[in-house]
Order: sequence, then C-alpha cells, then structure tokens
Amino acid sequence: MKTRVIKYFAGLQDRICSKLEEIDRSSRFLKEDWSLDGGAGGGATRVIEHGGIFEKAGVNFSAVTTQLSEMLAVRLKVQPQSAFATGISLVLHPESPMIPTVHMNLRYFELANGDAWFGGGADLTPYYLFNEDAHHFHNVLREMCNLHNPLWYPQFKKWCDEYFFLKHRNEARGVGGIFFDYERENPEQFFAFVQDAGNAFLEAYAPIVEKRRNEPWGEREKGWQKIRRGRYVEFNLVYDRGTLFGLETGGRTESILISLPPEARWTYNYEPEAGSREAALLEVLQKPREWA
Repeated sequence: MKTRVIKYFAGLQDRICSKLEEIDRSSRFLKEDWSLDGGAGGGATRVIEHGGIFEKAGVNFSAVTTQLSEMLAVRLKVQPQSAFATGISLVLHPESPMIPTVHMNLRYFELANGDAWFGGGADLTPYYLFNEDAHHFHNVLREMCNLHNPLWYPQFKKWCDEYFFLKHRNEARGVGGIFFDYERENPEQFFAFVQDAGNAFLEAYAPIVEKRRNEPWGEREKGWQKIRRGRYVEFNLVYDRGTLFGLETGGRTESILISLPPEARWTYNYEPEAGSREAALLEVLQKPREWA
C-alpha cells in the first residue's frame, strides 16, 4: 500500500501542476525537490508566485518517516512510535478576488505497529459568492462520493463544515467541500476513493477559474480579499492539523507554510456595509448551506 500510494500522489502532483500551468498561461511552477537528514524521506515542492492567474500556488508532495512525539501521539490517540506519512497538499491563491482560493489535501499514515489510515478532503474559499460556483464544486464532489457510498458526501460535507470553522470568529473559512480522517476500514476501497477524489479536483475547480478569470474588480474588492485571507491565515496557524503535524515533526518549514497567501490584512473591528456583496458572503459563512 505504501508504495502504491506514493506513486499515485507523486503522479497526481505532476498532472495537477501541468494543468494549472495551462490555466495560468504565463507562469511555470518553480520545482524544488528536498530530502530530510538521515534518509527519513523527502518530497517535492512546486510553487507559482505572481503568475497570470495565481498570485501564489503551492502544490506539495511528501513521503517521510518520523518519530511521533508524546504530545502528537496523544493527539492521534496512539502510542509514541515511528510513523510513515505521505500526501499531496495544495493551496491556490488567485490574484483576482472573483476567483476563490481552493485547498486539497490527501494523505496516508502508517504506524510501526501496523495501524494505518487515510485522510484529507477539498474545500472552496470564495471572496465574492457566486452560488453556481459553489453548487458546481459540491456537485462534482457529491457525484464522486456516490460512486463509492451515497452516505459519504453528506457525512464528509458535514465534517468539512465543522472542521474548517473559525470558532473564535464564529464563521466558516469558506463554503466547504468534503473532509475525512482516520479511515481505517477497508483500505483498498478507501484508496480507490482517495484516487477518485484526487482525480476529481480539476473537474471541480478549473471551470470556476475559467468562468471568473475576466470578472472585473478593483481596490475595494482586493481589500476585502486581503481581509478574508487574514481569516485563512488564522485557521491555518491555529487549527489546521497538517500545519501542526508538519511543524511538530520537524518538517520542512517553507513547504509547510506555502499555504499562506502572499498578502493579507487585519483591519480592526471591520464590518462590511449592510446589503453589500461582502456582507452577503459573511452571512453564508456564519450559516453554512447545503450546496448539492
């Protein structure tokens, strides 16, 4: 399983990056392969900065072996031991506030005692809400889930809404998607599901980029995007399991923090104007909807 998952994730990174270069049109990914000391594994970081569409796009692959700290073992509800982890993680921050940020993470853990599981998901973070975009993203994920189990989309959608939620703001990070973790039963079935989830990513996101790439925007919209990006930073540094796991296990810091946007803003006690498009987004983030 370990070898097959590594091969799939590495290939998925290549396919996604190739398509994103087509979408961006003016930029290529900077490619940096890296390795940990002592033969503990490594990975491949792919980055676009200040491209034609993507202000910052990061697509990471890694496969590493680490020793779980006591604190991390408690969080994972296992005994301290050696652990293998591999995964692909991407965050795309478009220049245009009319194109949503998107995140996907798929991962596989295998402990020295033989315990193993899959986790991951994908979610959409718009700055200006286009209902049809949220419907499209969720419908692709729902149809993909239904190929395996019709109960999974509602279950994983609910889990996503609960996980990507800033408790200190009482608002969701975005309009959600799917999220799953600690999936131990029937590893062959779940590996097939993880592959379909990875393969569905471009179908879910690329049409939204093409539809919104020429939408007009100005300084006001860019300012709102930066404020919302600040919320994104807050989530990733306070709650995100992948970020915390990477930093606590001595992972490569530049690759871990590639998810952060190039520019963000914190405006004291900011409240959008009543009836504005900004207020309409905030209303949805405070009361998550069903999109599919």
